[in-house]
Amino acid sequence: MSGIHIISEKELRSLVKLDLEIVESVKVGFSELEKGNATVPPIMMIPVPEKSGEVDIKSAYIKGLDRLAVKVASGFFENSKLDLPSGSGLMLVLSSETGFLKAVLLDNGYLTHVRTGAAGSIAAEYLAPETVENVGVIGSGLQARYQMQGLFLKRKFSTIRMFSLDSDEVRDEYVRDLEKELGVKVIKAGSVEEVVKESSVVVTTTPARTGYINSEWLHSGLHITAMGSDTEVKQELYSSVFAKADIVSCDLKSQCFRLGELRSAVEDGVLSLDSPVVELGEFINKKNPGRTSDKQITVCDLTGVGVQDTMISLTAYDLALKNGIGTLLG
Repeated sequence: MSGIHIISEKELRSLVKLDLEIVESVKVGFSELEKGNATVPPIMMIPVPEKSGEVDIKSAYIKGLDRLAVKVASGFFENSKLDLPSGSGLMLVLSSETGFLKAVLLDNGYLTHVRTGAAGSIAAEYLAPETVENVGVIGSGLQARYQMQGLFLKRKFSTIRMFSLDSDEVRDEYVRDLEKELGVKVIKAGSVEEVVKESSVVVTTTPARTGYINSEWLHSGLHITAMGSDTEVKQELYSSVFAKADIVSCDLKSQCFRLGELRSAVEDGVLSLDSPVVELGEFINKKNPGRTSDKQITVCDLTGVGVQDTMISLTAYDLALKNGIGTLLG
């Protein structure tokens, strides 16, 4: 053994950004998954209902890589009362040849946010209309930021409409930050309906327990990426949304039918386990063209897959080694 690298959140933030390089790295993970070259165990979710919290353990082994990653991530949605972020976590990099620990990435949830934003970027690449001026986001937290950053990598929109139940202070901060970061206009919408009707792309980023996107608001050319539902109790889209979609997509069908928006749609009889649902890897591997018309309505359900965590962990670890960053123990 050559020791264990400990890499801090500050160091990881200096190395890893949500950019096209990271998006391409995550695409490799989805591509290998679709080819059957990845082993993704079911998510282990530990609920802490008293604090509206959960701890998730995700991992994946990708054939041909000499390392894999195991992620422990938490989401505690009452942390705002303590003036703390809702998400935290770390990633462990292990040798896939010996099983020995190679590195501990103390990212505090940062890498999870980046890789989730990358998945949203990939969904937009294949499913969003080619020309996009107005986009919308539900929520004003960290993922509401990363999803817009990831979308902007693929579609240079000019306006964001944001609707959130957060405080005026949080929403005002979101407006200021995104206008500065992306150079776009950010509007605080008066309702979810306004966001959907006035946007070509809508991303939902909330921990909602019941649907709030109504199918009656859908319009020609709309793309929706829903990434908030990642447990059996969450839901952002009414199931009727899927009945109006020309293309239904997701990151991993087996996972989304268990934890995502697809679960609710199956329970309500709108979809079945045999319904045509396209995984992101099928777009990447050119087995499905994605959007073929600006008039199509498309929906993508993202629950977060272990291949994303393995790919961003290995990318971050390689960058740390290349730049001599991190503390070596042992």
